[in-house]
Amino acid sequence: MSKKQVTHDNWGYPPFNRESFQNVQGLFPTARLKRGSGPASDIPMNLQSIEAVEFENLEGNKQSIRQMLDATYTDAFLVLQDGALIHEEYMNNMGPDTLHLLNSVTKSFVGMLTGILYEKGIIDPDKNVSDYIPEFKDTVFSETKLQHALDMSAAVEYGEDYSDPQADFWHETAIVGWRPQLVNAETPSTLFDYALSLQSKEQLDGEKYHYRTVLTNIVAMAIERATGERCQDLIEKHIWQKLRPEQDAAIVVDKTGFPYVGAGMNACARDLARFGLMLLNDGNYNGEQIVPSSWVKSTREGDEGYKQRFAESAYGMMLPGGHYMNQVWVMNIDTMLCIGIHGQTIYINQNNGVVIVKLSSFPESSDDFLFATSFLAVDAISEYLTK
Repeated sequence: MSKKQVTHDNWGYPPFNRESFQNVQGLFPTARLKRGSGPASDIPMNLQSIEAVEFENLEGNKQSIRQMLDATYTDAFLVLQDGALIHEEYMNNMGPDTLHLLNSVTKSFVGMLTGILYEKGIIDPDKNVSDYIPEFKDTVFSETKLQHALDMSAAVEYGEDYSDPQADFWHETAIVGWRPQLVNAETPSTLFDYALSLQSKEQLDGEKYHYRTVLTNIVAMAIERATGERCQDLIEKHIWQKLRPEQDAAIVVDKTGFPYVGAGMNACARDLARFGLMLLNDGNYNGEQIVPSSWVKSTREGDEGYKQRFAESAYGMMLPGGHYMNQVWVMNIDTMLCIGIHGQTIYINQNNGVVIVKLSSFPESSDDFLFATSFLAVDAISEYLTK
């Protein structure tokens, strides 16, 4: 990494993020999620060209996949169908072994871990988070159920407007060093203390969908109290190593070693494809049921309440007819998405047997135009492959 150029102050901004997103573990304290021993699980190859596939973009013009990749700051792009890799491409000096920042794709690992622990009888999504974390009993989280946190429908007031440099989201990231310019004498020193510092409610628990990263960290805190283990160790044991990945993963941690599960995981594209294949097969990968099939199916299906809350939210126009449940975005009954700011996406279309991984470094955190262009493109590829 170009130490003279990338700093803790500028790493998240263009053009520096094009380099820093592939070097997060060199900038911030991280914990490793070890891949384990033995060979990586096999991903058969059936390579073919999809660059000439066209789709109608938001402006009503024909655009090729090649043009989309170039226009959306792509770092890695993998397409799989029926378990086989049919397209793999790296740009911006990234390679197959490179770990890339996932941002909120990280959340989906926490959502699936919760399902595993629920089946084992270790944690109950219908319990209040304060049942696991007594310190929350007299806070804004006193009546928040774990499921409310998983589904982003808790009561807590927390701003996640990425264009606002003073948003709560950025103040929380300052604790793990991502926005050092926001640190002052009143900044909580840990992610746990930050959650305790939140004092206002904006709604009733379960009333509305409102995406708030702090809620994923709350879920992880409850998991750690219920198990007595670090959340990253649980993801490593119950998910990561069972995928038999090619590489270790890494996750940013605060000064106590607590993982920033809201946005801090880093992994290579092929291993994300393995995670996507697991979701495609209702939690099963290589013949092993890693996540309970009922958990993945219920996540994908949702219900009318989930869909209505999502439709009424600021995100309703982004995914019409969709919903959000268990830390996963759902486009429709066939299609799930794991999404992170700056263009991180795992697309899972069960009907077509398609998984697509796109890692990116958008200049802006949440560029609706670039995200929408990417979604139109991956949908077009999925349809093209089934013709």
